[in-house]
Amino acid sequence: MSTPTELDTIIDGLLRREKMISPKYFYDEHGSQLFDQITHLPEYYPTETELGILQDNMDEIVELVGEHASLIEFGSGSSRKTRALLGSLNDLAAYVPVDISEDHLLESGARVQREFPDLEVLPVVADFTRTFSLPNPKFTPLKNVVYFPGSTIGNFTHDAAQDLLNVMYQEAGENGALLIGVDLRKDIAIIERAYDDSAGITAAFNLNMLRHLNEEFGFDFDLSCYTHNSHYNEAEGRIEMRLISSCDQIVTAGDAEILIGEGEAILTEYSHKYTLDGFQEMASSAGFAVERVWTDADALFSVQYFVRA
Repeated sequence: MSTPTELDTIIDGLLRREKMISPKYFYDEHGSQLFDQITHLPEYYPTETELGILQDNMDEIVELVGEHASLIEFGSGSSRKTRALLGSLNDLAAYVPVDISEDHLLESGARVQREFPDLEVLPVVADFTRTFSLPNPKFTPLKNVVYFPGSTIGNFTHDAAQDLLNVMYQEAGENGALLIGVDLRKDIAIIERAYDDSAGITAAFNLNMLRHLNEEFGFDFDLSCYTHNSHYNEAEGRIEMRLISSCDQIVTAGDAEILIGEGEAILTEYSHKYTLDGFQEMASSAGFAVERVWTDADALFSVQYFVRA
C-alpha cells in the first residue's frame, strides 16, 4: 500500500464528517507575518505575558538549566522568547531547533547563528511528535533541556499532548528537563477576545490558510465564501477556531471533489487552556516531576520547569 501524500492527508481531513485542516497550514510566509501581528495585538495576551514571565524570572531559569546544557527547541524558533533565553543561559553546549519544515528550520537556525556566532546551532529536520535522533555537539552536554515555548501544547488534543510529553521525556534523556509555556484557564471573555480581535487580524490569519492551500496544493477555495469563527468550549477547556462557509460549493484538488454546504464548518485549530494541577498531572504521567512554576500577576499564563522523575 502506498504512503499517503500530504495532499491526500489534507483531502482526508476535508472529507470527514467534521471537516478539519491541520493548524500547521496557517504558516506560509504571509501567515507567519499575520501571526507576528497577532502577537502584538492588545487582546492577544500569551506572547507578551510569557516573555514578561521569562524576563522577570530569568536568573532562576538560568540557575535551573545550569551550564553546558543542550537546549532542544520543539519547533524552530527565532522569536524574542528564544533569543532572550539564548542570550541569558550560561555556556550552552548547543542549541538544537527541531522542525519538520526544512526551509523554515534552516532559515531560522541561520538567523540564530548570526545573532549568537559562538553558539553551536544544530538544526534537526524531524516530526517532533515522534522520537528522533539528536545530533552530537562538539562539547558533550551535561543534560538536555527540551524547550517548548508559546501555548503550542494547547493546539494538541489531550491524548496527542500526552503522547508529545512522552516524546519529550525520551528526548530529554537521563537527568534531562523540560521548560514549557502553558496557557491557563481564566475569564472566558479574555480568552475569546484573544482569538477574535477587533482589528480582524486573527480572521485574516484563519482565512489565509485556505489561500495557502490554493497556492501550494492546487485547491480552489473561494475565500469570499468563508468567515472566521472562534468559540470557547467550556466543557473541553479550549478555544475552537473554524471557517464557516456561507454558500454551497464544490472544492477540487487534483481528482478530488469536496462538497461543502452552506453553514458547514472547517475546524482549523484547538487551543486548550489548562489548570496548573491538570497539566502537571499529564506531565507526571509522562514521567516528569514539576520543579518550578512561574506565572504573571494575573495568572493568565505559566512557564513550567520539569525534571525527569
